[in-house]
Amino acid sequence: MADRKPPLPLTELRALVESGEIDTVVLAFPDMQGRLQGKRFAARFFLDDVVEHGTEGCNYLLAVDPEMNTVDGYAMASWDRGYGDFAMRPDLDTLRRVPWNEGTALLIADLAWHDGAPVVAAPRQILRRQLDRLAERGWRANVGTELEFIVFKDTYEQAWDRDYRDLTPANQYNVDYSVLGTGRIEPLLRRIRNEMTTAGLTVESAKGECNPGQHEIAFRYDDALVTCDQHAVYKTGAKEIAAQQGCSLTFMAKFNEREGNSCHIHLSLADADGTNLMAGDGPDGMSPVMRHFLAGQLAALREFSLLYAPNVNSYKRFQPGSFAPTAVAWGHDNRTCALRVVGHGRSMRFENRLPGGDVNPHLAVAGLVAAGLYGVEQELELPEACTGNAYAAGHARVPTTLREAAELWETSVIAKAAFGDEVVAHYLNMARVELAAYDAAVTDWELRRSFERL
Repeated sequence: MADRKPPLPLTELRALVESGEIDTVVLAFPDMQGRLQGKRFAARFFLDDVVEHGTEGCNYLLAVDPEMNTVDGYAMASWDRGYGDFAMRPDLDTLRRVPWNEGTALLIADLAWHDGAPVVAAPRQILRRQLDRLAERGWRANVGTELEFIVFKDTYEQAWDRDYRDLTPANQYNVDYSVLGTGRIEPLLRRIRNEMTTAGLTVESAKGECNPGQHEIAFRYDDALVTCDQHAVYKTGAKEIAAQQGCSLTFMAKFNEREGNSCHIHLSLADADGTNLMAGDGPDGMSPVMRHFLAGQLAALREFSLLYAPNVNSYKRFQPGSFAPTAVAWGHDNRTCALRVVGHGRSMRFENRLPGGDVNPHLAVAGLVAAGLYGVEQELELPEACTGNAYAAGHARVPTTLREAAELWETSVIAKAAFGDEVVAHYLNMARVELAAYDAAVTDWELRRSFERL
């Protein structure tokens, strides 16, 4: 990112602070769940002290569950180790305004230990390592993520008080591609679009989706790390804007028994001149690099499912006929496959349809890059494309539970070679923590099915 201008150069921030237009700077990093965690600084203190020296954060922030409970099993942080700090080092290339919070700028931090060594299990560092492997070949990845969400007329506080039951969706029926449907909540969608643009993201479009109240705002693809950072900023900002509008929205993978929230991820490769390395004169207009890279996706898909579907709820999406994939297969513009090849020439790319709206983009894109490099290094052959209904074909299936995905991740030779034992163990423990909590929970389904009738 060193050769590109940040959305808000430091010199401009200094001028805005001096004029009183900016008084707060948020420094944050993406945690295991893809959430932004960090601190709000007085802007002058940030400029005088934090820009040069960084700040600290408790290392339990990469060793907790989604409810911020301290849990056992993490090597980097525990009660026995005293829950010390790690350093948060500002990445000035990510500095931007956040217009939905008055007088505020934000930037992303990289995490390091006090001796300067990177925190290798931090999601942003995991992605950086895989992008460095691409750079060794003179390659870089361009990525776009497509996030769906469901909007409710209830506030977050009202939803909490109701145990997230009986909420009122912003639309009462399927509004997929409906201009009337998006028009019903255009004040919210417009605020998100325009304020994300001011924050440095390039908005493409907004459209309705299938589930009542479900919508999608799409952004232009960019450098892989830039896209993943922007993805995290967008998720946080969209929730904050919704709260300011007196409503709520969720990115959870499967809110109810209808269509889930997907996060389709598009990836292409480019050389130093920006030439698309996936287009070529080979079969289907693909280069040998793309065929190997795509074959690697298929080879690692099941073992890397934990990176694409990291929660218990993630696996509820994978139902036949749901537009969420069940088959480890690829096809040309075939939405029944886990991997969909789209575009031609300069736009040639593939789409991984496995992730839901709950995905951590840094981990998922790291998985895509690692899988592709495995295919290139092993010169894997790409099988024939699926030309029909992949739901009904005889392909291998994606994992159906987090437990199955965790077992595949734990024993994956590909994962250990690409990410290292520390990263594999760290995210295996994350899965085990979630499974233990889920196994101990008594669900509404059990109560309704069992209270009187059993």
